[in-house]
Amino acid sequence: MTTGSEQLRFKEKVGYGLGDFASSMFWKMFSVYLLIFYTDVFGISAAAVGTMFLLTRIWDTANDPVMGVIADRTQSKYGKFRPFLLWGAIPFAVAGVLTFTTPDFTADGKLVYAYITYTLMMMAYTAVNVPYASLLGVMSSKSSDRTSLASYRMVFAFAGSIFAFVLVDPLTQFFTGISGEDNPQLGWMLTMVVYGCIASLLFYTTFSWTKERVSPPKTQTTSLRSDLKNLMGNKPWFILLGAALATLIFNSMRDGAAVFYFKYFVQAPDISLFGLSVGLITAYLVVGQAANIIGVLLAQPISERIGKRNTFMYAMFLAAVLSCLFFFLDASEVMLILLLQIGVSACAGIVFPLLWSMYADIADYSEYQTGRRSTGLIFSSSSFSQKMGWTLGGALTGWTLAYFGYEANAEQTELAKEGLRYMVSFLPAVGAGLSAIFMIFYKLSDGYMEKVDRELTSRRAQENKNG
Repeated sequence: MTTGSEQLRFKEKVGYGLGDFASSMFWKMFSVYLLIFYTDVFGISAAAVGTMFLLTRIWDTANDPVMGVIADRTQSKYGKFRPFLLWGAIPFAVAGVLTFTTPDFTADGKLVYAYITYTLMMMAYTAVNVPYASLLGVMSSKSSDRTSLASYRMVFAFAGSIFAFVLVDPLTQFFTGISGEDNPQLGWMLTMVVYGCIASLLFYTTFSWTKERVSPPKTQTTSLRSDLKNLMGNKPWFILLGAALATLIFNSMRDGAAVFYFKYFVQAPDISLFGLSVGLITAYLVVGQAANIIGVLLAQPISERIGKRNTFMYAMFLAAVLSCLFFFLDASEVMLILLLQIGVSACAGIVFPLLWSMYADIADYSEYQTGRRSTGLIFSSSSFSQKMGWTLGGALTGWTLAYFGYEANAEQTELAKEGLRYMVSFLPAVGAGLSAIFMIFYKLSDGYMEKVDRELTSRRAQENKNG
């Protein structure tokens, strides 16, 4: 067993980050474009999609702790978590293509197909991303290294999102007309083929360039009951889970409503971005991801000055305030919309690397308190919160559209347009505010975690000496 104190190389940090570049391409396609794909291209109602998101994601969320338990008990020459990147890359890509494929079925047949393929996609996502997230907790035992890894991860995640956003319009338009006639169903499917191939190659790179260093104590025996008992007694885990869930509801509602907001409320012409003529929704999403990256880069220096907890809390309070201001903007105030997007997105960017680093801290805290390490199970809660936040945010988005009378590919009523304004302002702001409130009660300070790291390093060195 290694102590986890080996110096991380730049190549390894980049390799780890590339895994979330791959995941984020798919995640953003789901969180931003899947709802409008289902309503405007695939051909099912917003209310039906909202209900489908709720039911399928509840099932999907339940898979996360199961996957964490499986990963914790995996023994291979590649480690516990890296093998799943190798085994899951191709199924991940195939499931994504099937999700964006429109079969020639009846309305009921399409709905059944959507349930099946979407469920398979999210199971494949879980099989890759729970181990991928857990990998951060075993690449190094140092809290500062983990914040650095999480920052690399999030920079590449947002870069992957920008990549997906910038290419989605040109790719879908090109493939839509590739057969000689307009076929948007074919356009979306072939676009996902491109993204799937890229994602698979990047997962293989992450597998090749990373290394697992931190192992459970040699004396630890396999006991799911003990692991679950320890998790249920881990108060910081519950607090962080609540904060993460609220954060993802905030993010999911903003993402899910964005395309509808610009298509049916703002309705502005293309603008010039970096010398290119792009749709305003693309510009909005791209500048948001760029601001996310700025936030990620600010996370470590700010948290080193005022602590992870305070940085997280203040960023979410500010995001809530800025989100509320969206409601008061007129459709013609495009520059103000983009400036607010930059502010909110920078705040969100600060939070995400801190989340992943804090989950790793909680895994250490659990080992410090109980003598048992269950990295996969603890990190599965990160995926759990991501999925459940996305579940609730996605369902609320679909149901809110239906409540305000949204009709696909039609001129919207004033009531529907008002609903779209709520969906990018006050509703996500509630999630951001709740996240900040949760962090008030989080007590694992940076100073305390330094003490925990010293103690665990001493224990591991003693085990190596005795072993």
